[in-house]
Amino acid sequence: MPTRTNFMTTGIDMGQTPGGPSAFMDLAELLATRLLVQGNSGSGKSHLLRRLLEQSAPLVQQAVIDPEGDFVSLADQFGHVVIDATCGEADLQRIALRVRQHRVSVVLNLEELDQDEQLRATAAFLGGLFDVDRSLWYPMLVVVDEAQLFAPVMAGEASEEARRLSLGAMTNLMCRGRKRGLAGVIATQRLAKLAKNVAAEASNFLMGRTFLDIDMARAADLLGMDRRQAEMFRDLERGQFVGLGPALSKRPLRIVIGSVSSSDRGGAPKLLPLPEQLPEDASKLIFTPGENEPALVTAPRAARPRAAAGEVFRQLEAYTPAPMADVEPEVPLSPEEREAAMAEILQELLADPESRARPNAVLYQDFTVRCRMRRMGRGEISPDDFRRRLAVARAGATEDILASDVWDNAVASSAALPEDLQGLFLFIARTAIAGAPCPSDAELAEVYGTQSPSRVRRLLDYIEERGVLVCHTDFRGQRVLALPSLGVETAPGYAQRPGLGRAAGMKSA
Repeated sequence: MPTRTNFMTTGIDMGQTPGGPSAFMDLAELLATRLLVQGNSGSGKSHLLRRLLEQSAPLVQQAVIDPEGDFVSLADQFGHVVIDATCGEADLQRIALRVRQHRVSVVLNLEELDQDEQLRATAAFLGGLFDVDRSLWYPMLVVVDEAQLFAPVMAGEASEEARRLSLGAMTNLMCRGRKRGLAGVIATQRLAKLAKNVAAEASNFLMGRTFLDIDMARAADLLGMDRRQAEMFRDLERGQFVGLGPALSKRPLRIVIGSVSSSDRGGAPKLLPLPEQLPEDASKLIFTPGENEPALVTAPRAARPRAAAGEVFRQLEAYTPAPMADVEPEVPLSPEEREAAMAEILQELLADPESRARPNAVLYQDFTVRCRMRRMGRGEISPDDFRRRLAVARAGATEDILASDVWDNAVASSAALPEDLQGLFLFIARTAIAGAPCPSDAELAEVYGTQSPSRVRRLLDYIEERGVLVCHTDFRGQRVLALPSLGVETAPGYAQRPGLGRAAGMKSA
């Protein structure tokens, strides 16, 4: 039996354990806790993914991000639809929406694209799967082979923009995909090359053969094993993995992955004997054209004139990139309408309770996707401008405050602070301009996105050291936050919520 169903659990048969019984993976638990597969080239990662896909194909919708075209054969046996990624980013987003709408299992074939195009296509497709209506949040396995290409620790051959887009999409998949029904299954050759915030979101692990010390140490840490036990990963045979996680086993378990029925295009070429021929015959084969061999036409090389250095500099200064043609025409909006639309999108982002824990780069990627969905393009807003707008939106200033000169000075003063403190400073500035009572440590912690009031107090000390904030207390012991450069200060307020300090004092007494 390929699966084992017991009440509300569905077990996927992954192979055999050393003792003989089958190793089952709880599919329902996998959908909630995600999976990370690691192993060097030739360790059997693709074979493991194919086994998982084949066993779960009748039970759950699947989407495979396939950089080498190894999984297109699933279409012949299991009905997966192969998507050619050369169709363009806009089409990929629309296709992803239909994939979730009609619950079709697909393979995104990226083998015809270069690395930069692969990252952009993956970001567009994953963004389309992610940004759908709540009514379409059906369970789906999203399998990403060679995940270190799409969530790298540092930029490689691809551009920084493409890396940022792909990393943001992979982070969304692993960090926020569960609520939307998306269960990430990522496989990588090297853990050291995979972004840590992506790998850390997986709760299930299958670790295969690896030889580098840094990868063995990280694998041992993820499995809760002693560093001295990490040597075992060198001794694993092809197709053997050590598994751990709520969907697999509560203790590290060695598994021999079972067989698969579909063909694998990614296997290594088999050894074949060389043809027997004399050296003279071999030289004729490569230096003499064959009977039906087409003639090779080569254009004559013409001498290329070299421009003077001054002319090259003038051409670079005068260069203007050609305008990019959008697949869908943008909706014509007046500047006021565009500003209102971008403000609405920012409010939608901030309405998500997880937004404060997400990096600004991920929020910017989400913002640009939402702009394109409304056919606004990218909103003509740079990452720096987006960070400033985000800090202002988090401050929650009213229209009257936004129109004041004092607020403009507050925004200018916030530029001297680190990015993560600008929203906190503007929130204090908004409170001071309105003359409202000084926020408590708990309120400031909520604005900053932490649950530690003591951390907020350290942040206030840091801002005060930068000379843009003065913290003092009145005769009743209430705190006042003053902004000397703006000439405003908050009304007195309790640093702790009323009653909390007295309760703490009674407890200590």
